[in-house]
Parts: sequence; C-alpha cells; structure tokens
Amino acid sequence: MNKKSKVILLPCSSYREEIVYENLEIGLELLGGIEKIVKKEESILLKPNLLKKAEVDKAVITHPSVVGMFARLMREKGYQDLSLADSCGNGTTTRVIHGTGIDRYLEKYGIPAIDYSKGIRVEYPEGIQAKEFILPKELLEKDCVISLCKMKTHALERITGAVKNSYGFVYGFHKAKGHTLYPSADSFARMLVDLNQYVKPRLYIMDGIVAMEGNGPGSGDPAPMNVMLMSQDPVALDSVFCNLVHLNPEMVPTNYHGEKMGLGTWKKEEIEIVTPDGTITMEDAVAQYGNPYFDVDRRVARSGMWERLAKALNIFQKKPYIDPERCIRCGICVKSCPVPDKAVDFRKGRENPPVYDYKKCIRCFCCQEMCPEKAIKVK
Repeated sequence: MNKKSKVILLPCSSYREEIVYENLEIGLELLGGIEKIVKKEESILLKPNLLKKAEVDKAVITHPSVVGMFARLMREKGYQDLSLADSCGNGTTTRVIHGTGIDRYLEKYGIPAIDYSKGIRVEYPEGIQAKEFILPKELLEKDCVISLCKMKTHALERITGAVKNSYGFVYGFHKAKGHTLYPSADSFARMLVDLNQYVKPRLYIMDGIVAMEGNGPGSGDPAPMNVMLMSQDPVALDSVFCNLVHLNPEMVPTNYHGEKMGLGTWKKEEIEIVTPDGTITMEDAVAQYGNPYFDVDRRVARSGMWERLAKALNIFQKKPYIDPERCIRCGICVKSCPVPDKAVDFRKGRENPPVYDYKKCIRCFCCQEMCPEKAIKVK
C-alpha cells in the first residue's frame, strides 16, 4: 500500500502573533519536526506570495504574521542561514514588503530580503512541458526553499495555492513571457508542475486564515477560512483547499496534471488529514472547516470538439473586461500584458480606458491579476 500524503490542518481564526506561532509550532511537530525536513546548516529561502504592493487586509499577499512567526520559529530552532524573496508580479521584494509588517519582522529576526538581480538559464531535460527555466541566481545558490503560499482564487487555474506559488521562482519578465509560451490552463499547469519538480520546495505552508475569493488572485474579496495548511505534497495541500471550498480538486489543472506527472496526489483516499486533535476524514474536514458559499469557479469545463470549436470561433471563452468607472488609466494592465504587440492598449488615447483586441488576447489574465483598482474582471 502506498504511503499517504500528510496534510496538516490547523484551525486558526486570528493573525495574532502568539496564536499563529503556536499553530505553526504544532503543525511542524505533527509533520515530525522541521529538523526532519531541513538541516540546520543548510541555506534556506522563504518564498511568500508577494504578488504586488497591497494592503495586508485585502488578502493579496501571505500575511505578515504568518511569515514573521515562521521566521521567529526557525530562528528559535537554531536555523542561521535564512533569507526571503519572491519574483513579484509588479515591483521588487523589498518594495512590495515595505510597510506591510513583513519588513519589520525580517529586521527583528535578522533575515535579509533579496531583490533578484540576475536570471540564469537552467536545463531540465526531464521536464514534460518545460525543458528549461530562467531562474534567479540567488535562488539557485540556496540549498532549499520553504513556500509560504496564500489561499486564493485564480482566473486561469481556478485556484492559486501551493503549486502555483512556485511561479515566483521564474526570474523577472520571463514570468510574463511564460504566459505566451504556455498559454492554456493545461500547458501552464504542466509547466508549474515541472517547475516544482525542478526546484523541489521542501515544505509548503498555506495561509488560509483569511483567503481571497471571487476575482482573484489580486482583485478578489477577503473571505475568512480560519485555517492554515501544511504539507510536503503541494498537490495534496491544494486538494484539501479545493475540498474546503466545495470545488472538485480534479477540475484544477495543477492538481490534475500534478498527479499525472508524479508531483503529488489530489485523491482523498491517498491523503491523510491531521489536526491537533487527531486524524480526520476529508468529509469531516469539509463539514467542520469548509465553506460552500466561497466564490470560486466551479463550472465544468467543456472538452474535446466543443472546446476546439469555441476556440476557433472565439466564443464561449473567458475574457477580461475593464470597468470604465473603476479604471484610473494607470497603464499597469498594458505593461503586464505579455503579448509582444499588446492585446490591451490605449487604442483610444490615455484619456480613455485601455481597449482589448481579443484576437491577440491569450487569456492569461495577467492584466486582471495586476490591476491595482479591481477594474478588470473576467466574464
């Protein structure tokens, strides 16, 4: 019988430091101790979700309390070589964390924040979708990574959690370029699975105390889920997230391909959920901690001939659109569009909102992801 993937579910309804710290400590003990996962002498990179500069209470980034208390815990357990970084969607690590509280914690515990300076091409011949990546020099110099992800919805992949958080390993503008290389939800998901298998984060910790629902990952609404999740299997962790929000985990491309490609499992019979009070079934977890009203895309995707026909005729496709009342004409959507000749641009002048050319649009939703005003929605 195959060993089950262990996911730690920690009920936690507050970001108060001591409560978060205690839960993280319990969670690591339930996994068998951090010393079993990372050696004291190793250099460790902490990788939170730092999508963009945003107010902490908007649930866009991993909460500073989760990052700070994990940093404190690692310091207290004798880990010396710690640093923190992310390849942010807009801005650098130090710029995005400034004033959030993450910067204050890092200063308190003597942990440097790194702004990636150089991308290095690495070959990955074993990759199924991606045979190479451009990764930051500073990441490649580290012995291991711990992923501190955020529980959020996502326009392309339905959710962004443990597997998707690793896209922040791709250096700079190559993140935008990746959307043109892997334009479909499936090809993008397979690339993400390859990326996780190349970098091999040792541990994934998900901040779901306050999640993001609706128009995620940058413009959705905060939704209390009152949990933190931990696992060494990112697919299993994301699967528990899906079940808690009443989304079939197999419908999430990163779960489906992650299981097929050997990154982990989304199947509930292969997952062991452990809480501070003992092991529980997936059904019990959903009954106790789930939210059936969580706003996430649960629609069944079309397949086969109908999907190909819809794509060819450019109908029944998800599309981003701009709410002119909310748009401030900042141009961040134009800047973040990875299509070389821009699928969204100021075609009617800067005094009007940008306009889409849907024939060029690859439905990557980078524009919607990076909009600071929640002016872009997907329909």
